Amino acid sequence: MNLPTQLFKRKSISACISDIENPATRLKKVLGPWQIIALGIGAIIGAGIFASIGTAAAGDALRPGAGPGIILSFLLTAAACGFAALCYAEFAALVPISGSAYTYAYATMGELVAWIIGWDLIIEYGVGNVAVAISWAGYFNQLLAGLGLQIPVYLATDLRTALASPEILAQAPHIGSIPIVCNLPAALIVLLLTWILVTGIKESARFNVLMVLIKLFTLGLFVFAGFFYIRPENWHPFMPNGWAGVQAGAAVIFFAYIGFDAVSTVAEECRNPAKDMPIGIIGSLVICTVIYVVVAAVLTGILPFSQLNVPDPLSLALHSIGRDRFAGLVAVGAIISMTAVLLVFQLGQPRIFFSMARDGLLPPWFAKVHPKHRTPHVATILTGLVVAMFAAFARIDEMVDLTNIGTLFAFILVCGGILVLRIREPHLHRPFRVPLFPWVPILGIFSCLYLMTGLPQITWVRFGIWLLVGLVFYAAYGLKKSRLTSKT
Repeated sequence: MNLPTQLFKRKSISACISDIENPATRLKKVLGPWQIIALGIGAIIGAGIFASIGTAAAGDALRPGAGPGIILSFLLTAAACGFAALCYAEFAALVPISGSAYTYAYATMGELVAWIIGWDLIIEYGVGNVAVAISWAGYFNQLLAGLGLQIPVYLATDLRTALASPEILAQAPHIGSIPIVCNLPAALIVLLLTWILVTGIKESARFNVLMVLIKLFTLGLFVFAGFFYIRPENWHPFMPNGWAGVQAGAAVIFFAYIGFDAVSTVAEECRNPAKDMPIGIIGSLVICTVIYVVVAAVLTGILPFSQLNVPDPLSLALHSIGRDRFAGLVAVGAIISMTAVLLVFQLGQPRIFFSMARDGLLPPWFAKVHPKHRTPHVATILTGLVVAMFAAFARIDEMVDLTNIGTLFAFILVCGGILVLRIREPHLHRPFRVPLFPWVPILGIFSCLYLMTGLPQITWVRFGIWLLVGLVFYAAYGLKKSRLTSKT
């Protein structure tokens, strides 16, 4: 097979479906529609609404703030995600495989594009989870401090910050001349959730449902506690930086929507994917959008938007009106919410690796399935160890933007894949069809591109470098080991 032919050779839909019939790599089908909706809500509601909403409203050195217009930012982002969600739903019902956007790209645009999207999804799930783990640790440390407990600062600090602080280095124990510093809580929560995920998808889903109920109660508590303290004058001006601020805010709070696509990674473990996957993907997105708009309205009504650029804006707002007890409960809810996000993202990344390894693009041990729990345990453990390591030493700086651009790029390819497959194979039986074709996928592509233009230039540079590294890895391994190549 010549190189151009291999790069764009597609994996047929029938070949994708046959993979799930292999007893050696078959996953357990145990999930129903409500569990899938809960997984979506668990992945979506997290660090975005509890942290990024403040930056999006107030702005920072890199971008203007949306102000109370953050409400419009949420609706704008929801529209872009809604177009992509409909495309994900059609693919998930048609190709109920763990690979999500990677598998969809392989079936429509060929191996090279599939590799690029698989590599790109590491940013969404892997890098995104590092950012959420670090944010989780920050809230956890604040909670302990409120209870009069204190983790030694050298065990709750990233490496770069510690090396720049003589005070922290003086407190830290040393092995020779090497200081022992790390963000221990961030690493430990990742390892704990990795163990839960290895034990089984059904157990993980039950754990997630509990956390989702708690986080919904927490946000309801915030709205209840703050509603009667809204000052309408705080909503004026509604768009202090015009539409540019709303767009910039939408690009930031896109992080609050990342997760609904993670639902598609469990399609292979769904009892009735043709029916339940569209319900889970679209249902979780709609529910979260309603919640976000209400929370944003209350938050910007309590405090002037210029005061919201803090790590914990919801707690700050409740403290400002003397509702300290409620603020403490919201802080606990934030920790639980981010735990749910960590769980679902940590569930999604190994299943991407699992599908790529099954196609020969990654080493075969990524596709091993636990003989008892029927989970991709090797990929899950390796992912957990790598994320825990980076969470222990890395900083959260700019990781949100990098996660956003990677996810938006994935959405664009999924929307494009729907267009391509409808043209190439129009007679396929599609249990769920994107309505208003071709306008929905076209609007999905352009709305995601629009949000990407709101991200800083440095984020585009980093994203380009990441993709180049992935292409080098593909040329060195995947190009030679691909199952499509070996069958030709």
